[in-house]
Amino acid sequence: MAYGHWRAGRHRAPAAAELFFRRPPFRGSFALGAGLAEGLRGLRAFRFSAADVAYLRSVLPSTTDDAFFDYLATLDASEVTVTAIPEGSVVFPRVPFLQVKGPLLVVQLLETTLLCLVNYASLVATNAARFRLLAGPDVKLMEMGLRRAQGPDGALSASKYSYIGGFDCTSNILAGKLYGIPVRGTIAHSFVMSFRCLEEVQPRTPPGKANQGELAAFVSYAVTFPCDFQGLLDTYCVRRSGLPNFCAVALALHQLGYRAIGVRLDSGDLAQQSKEIREAFRACGAHFQVPWFGTIPIAVSNDISEQSLEEFRKEGSEIDMIGIGTNLVTCPLQPSLGCVYKLVEVNGSPCLKLTEDEEKMTIPGMKAIYRLYDAAGHPFMDLMALEEEPSPSAGQELGIHILGQLGETTKVIPATVEPLHRTYFRDGQVCEPLPSLPEVRTHAQVSLNLLSPAHRRLQEPQPYPVAVTERLHRLFLELRQGSH
Repeated sequence: MAYGHWRAGRHRAPAAAELFFRRPPFRGSFALGAGLAEGLRGLRAFRFSAADVAYLRSVLPSTTDDAFFDYLATLDASEVTVTAIPEGSVVFPRVPFLQVKGPLLVVQLLETTLLCLVNYASLVATNAARFRLLAGPDVKLMEMGLRRAQGPDGALSASKYSYIGGFDCTSNILAGKLYGIPVRGTIAHSFVMSFRCLEEVQPRTPPGKANQGELAAFVSYAVTFPCDFQGLLDTYCVRRSGLPNFCAVALALHQLGYRAIGVRLDSGDLAQQSKEIREAFRACGAHFQVPWFGTIPIAVSNDISEQSLEEFRKEGSEIDMIGIGTNLVTCPLQPSLGCVYKLVEVNGSPCLKLTEDEEKMTIPGMKAIYRLYDAAGHPFMDLMALEEEPSPSAGQELGIHILGQLGETTKVIPATVEPLHRTYFRDGQVCEPLPSLPEVRTHAQVSLNLLSPAHRRLQEPQPYPVAVTERLHRLFLELRQGSH
């Protein structure tokens, strides 16, 4: 396509494209927009090296003009402008997460890169946000999907964007190093199983009645990390071995001035076991006069899903931390967000994709995007207007057309109007200060909390309306009729 534009002399024609998704993921109403910072870094580094050009010479037809390769060697994103909704914001179907303006050839070459960097990032952030909403604000969530992720890049992306979506920490140490995400973890069953008897522990300890290898593993770990002792209770039997062994070692640490930091369960009825363990901790703390013992944090794992969290809530539990891996990082309920990147303007003229599938029709022209809020402070509609239209105002009656609904103009009066897009990239450089990862995470939670309960709920939510102004609606109809 790039060579075709170049041969036709259209490669420098001004063009604009939009990146958006058509349907909300996970049968919800919203997504969290993520991947913007990575996309901007990609734009800043966009160029063809000598080796790139040499490779393209080897795979393009031999009839390709040599001057085209000379042109590619000079190409960069210095004439590209990108506007976008801030990363971590709630975004809705058909609403552009970002808009790209620049020379036609470059705008088209950027399509796949930007889609790759935004699609998975937004999907994982949205998935994480759903887990956070189900877990509630007080339970700690740990991302632990490195072993199940689609390769190292997928694992690192999952760690980063699940943190934006509301997770508290990750078991991925490299993600902690690269992104500053808090890192947490526990011992594995293999560590417990590797011990057979107390004689293997240095220093030596007297024998007990529970599984001796498990007790030896706990003692060894406690001696190694007295300030960070956490027991994995279900390698053998929680009631007969794991729990009494943990309590014995934790109480011994207490006598030496240390405090155990928690336990983990990885099998069985996690909610019921958490309640039984909490009861035992309280009894143990009361008997030995150790008040903090009853509040030892209880963590759980074991293929936790949205359904698991719903069951924990229905049954009631004493769970303080949940480790989630496979169902977070692989997004099995929806493996792709389905973002698309479509041209909306070329050479100053709006363009429109027409298809028999009405959902795939695009909204033409460069747009300004607004979020309309009601008197309670909840967003109730996103509105797309042509770029040159005057901005709507709070308290102003607006005539709009809701996408997907046939009929006459609808009248709305917003209590507050928020312009959504900011200019992030211009003249080859990022021109808007990018927030830190914790700041994006905080913004995501604020953005989610602003949604009304009807739009925020995860099962059968009320669809969030997206609308266009009357002027944009007329343009769409004119182009549609003209194309036919």
